[in-house]
Amino acid sequence: MSVKTQEHGNWWLLRTEKKDMDRANTWMHQKARQNLSVEISFLHAKRHRSTVGGLEVIISERARDKSRKVQSSKREKTRDKSRICEGGPDILGPLLLHSPHPTSSPSGVLFTLRDMAASLWTLFLGMLFMVSGTMGAAPRKPVDVPFGRNYAPTWAFDHIKYFNGGSEIQLQLDKYTGTGFQSKGSYLFGHFSMQMKLVPGDSAGTVTAFYLSSQNSEHDEIDFEFLGNRTGQPYILQTNVFTGGKGDREQRIYLWFDPTTRYHSYSVLWNSYLVVFFVDDVPIRVFKNCKDLGVKFPFNQPMKIYSSLWNADDWATRGGLEKTDWSKAPFIASYKSFHIDGCEASVEAKFCATQGTRWWDQKEFQDLDALQYRRLRWVRQKYTIYNYCTDRSRYASMPPECKRDTDI
Repeated sequence: MSVKTQEHGNWWLLRTEKKDMDRANTWMHQKARQNLSVEISFLHAKRHRSTVGGLEVIISERARDKSRKVQSSKREKTRDKSRICEGGPDILGPLLLHSPHPTSSPSGVLFTLRDMAASLWTLFLGMLFMVSGTMGAAPRKPVDVPFGRNYAPTWAFDHIKYFNGGSEIQLQLDKYTGTGFQSKGSYLFGHFSMQMKLVPGDSAGTVTAFYLSSQNSEHDEIDFEFLGNRTGQPYILQTNVFTGGKGDREQRIYLWFDPTTRYHSYSVLWNSYLVVFFVDDVPIRVFKNCKDLGVKFPFNQPMKIYSSLWNADDWATRGGLEKTDWSKAPFIASYKSFHIDGCEASVEAKFCATQGTRWWDQKEFQDLDALQYRRLRWVRQKYTIYNYCTDRSRYASMPPECKRDTDI
């Protein structure tokens, strides 16, 4: 075990390796939930101490000043429809974990993460979210419900396996068929999430998809597509948004963790103002309602939620150069926590379109806050490998919704 913790009074020593960052993050989250003091500091800077909801945080003078400027700018620009459609402010620097009040401290630093700043930044912001009420745009915590509550298989029923009374399932892909499932209801706005563990090992040619879609010739669609790869190469997460039957808005990122070793949460927040894609509560993409620019937005077509595992070796991995190795079959993707918190349009469609009546319509969910914009900027700077907004070989002029994007 490479994640080790030792208690020294009010002081904890945590040692870990990069490959076990997820388990370290879980340990830190548990401490935060217990209201135990944890201190996070920035390296090489004059420090200023503050307490945020029981979590003691030390930030550098440079970071504090920048944070104040961002918050001030945020207040001035809130609800300004001329704001960017996607983007956000800079992230902050590398971090180091300490105890705020050591009673007996071993020598040396704790959990030094110069080479893991990205992972710890995610942890830092996640802990702030748990103890602070300032991150108002974070969706409600998903409710863990079994598969059969909200979903049903759609094809190749024998390729779906059930565990723990249906609280976990596995989709299987072999050379004969893949499989998939869909929600029982159709929804207009809401928050939709699943926890997924992707196909491990050599997954080249496979696609694991989680998406929302309406069913007509001018359909709307919100996509997560996980593109498999050869062993040792990272997964690619491709997102896309279709409106009025038009897509071609692909963005691709690498994930900052191995999505095959444990469950991670993938979710969509959708209201009449924006669509936000989240990975473990980190916003990785925002598609705002830019109707004033002539860009269609998914606001009037109820959508079902779908997931599937299928073979796409004609395009999925290196543009189709890498083919599926069927000797590695069956390929298995695992799921749990089938959360749906949306307005079921089949019950009362007109009510779904009424703004201000559901939690996702409230003011704090009409935009990201400053901290979430930093997280988004971090993903875009560190992990984005393709953005349709910048592809001049594909679009001679920038698509309208991208013109407000100050990250470009």
